[in-house]
Amino acid sequence: MFRPKRMKFGAFVAPYHSTDENPTVAFERDLDTIVYLDRMAFDEVWVGEHHSAGWETVAAPDLVLAVAAERTRYIKLGTGVVCMPLHHPLDVAARMSLLDHLTRGRIQMATGPGLLLPDLIMRGLDPTEGRRYWMEGLEAVVRLLTETEPITMEGGAFQLKDALLQIRPYQRPHFPLVTTGGASPTGATLAGRFGEGLLTFGVNLVNPDSDQYKRRPLADLWNFAEKAAEEAGRTISRDGWRFAVPVHLAESREQALEDVRLGAGKWVHQYLGETLGQPVPDLPEEEIIDFMVDKGQWVVGTPDDCADAIEMLHEMSGGFGGLICINLDWAPHQKVLHSYELLARYVMPRYQGTTVGVKAAATWHAACSQEMVGFFQQSVAKAEARFANAQHRATPEGAPTEATATTEPAASPAS
Repeated sequence: MFRPKRMKFGAFVAPYHSTDENPTVAFERDLDTIVYLDRMAFDEVWVGEHHSAGWETVAAPDLVLAVAAERTRYIKLGTGVVCMPLHHPLDVAARMSLLDHLTRGRIQMATGPGLLLPDLIMRGLDPTEGRRYWMEGLEAVVRLLTETEPITMEGGAFQLKDALLQIRPYQRPHFPLVTTGGASPTGATLAGRFGEGLLTFGVNLVNPDSDQYKRRPLADLWNFAEKAAEEAGRTISRDGWRFAVPVHLAESREQALEDVRLGAGKWVHQYLGETLGQPVPDLPEEEIIDFMVDKGQWVVGTPDDCADAIEMLHEMSGGFGGLICINLDWAPHQKVLHSYELLARYVMPRYQGTTVGVKAAATWHAACSQEMVGFFQQSVAKAEARFANAQHRATPEGAPTEATATTEPAASPAS
């Protein structure tokens, strides 16, 4: 089974916000989350693009990433995703290349067809052709990033005529490219065709012995990617395969469940059910969280529970390179940040090797602690002996020492 030398950890900020909330405040909270992820040594954050439905409110992820770049230092900044049917490929390549320069190489770009079909309908596009538009647009972007001769091509949603990208990406040959997808081969096939990374949504963490586990195609997804890569003469690595899963952690499983109980029920009923029209569990809102966790849809619990989920994903997939926490904005902000802190402190070190040295040092010292205590006592004894010898040498022979001088009675005036 593949194991990355250093697993990546990140967050997917769609963002999701209730329609009752002030969007100005919500945007600022999203940026605050990204800044906190940078402080907590997360590897990457992905910001989405949507234009309808009310709950996912970022229309231009590159603008959010530009602001975030000024407030952060290290974290990689990714579009999650650029909805290719909605944009001209030349604009996408040019804007992302510019942002790559402005951030000195911290940019990554994920692409997809877009989740919300009204985004295509409002532009007069055929909502049933989203995946075709995506594939055509992505091909054009890759060509613009890698070719130096003028390009002429036509897709269902764009035209290029003698197009040439004048500002090449800061990263060479270009910034990392990632495709998205669920349990279908579309995204995986595109990832292999263009030699890209893969960001997979819609994962069920279920018992390995269950029938549902056996039907899950996770282990097959990478086979589609590898086959497409071989046919295109490219190579891909499982290190670029990421899984996106809703995650919330606390000191106890009970506390984690209570933290998100109300927010999780509201998100499922009001967003997935009422707004998107998807089938949802016929349960009261306060019982949704227990159902979703039991069914393996979400990871809600302790750092140990999160590590168990990662191990399950490795077993189901054959190995992958990164865990992306879907930020559902389902708990008070400080509890969301605390969840990320727990993941950074207690989960990330298990898969990034950051505590190997300190654990080895502690183990070695514990094994010889009694010997070290003996050395310390000997050191103190030697120091005291040296001090006594120094005091003796500093006092003239026959002269009273400081101790005797202060204890002898003073002579009377008459004497």
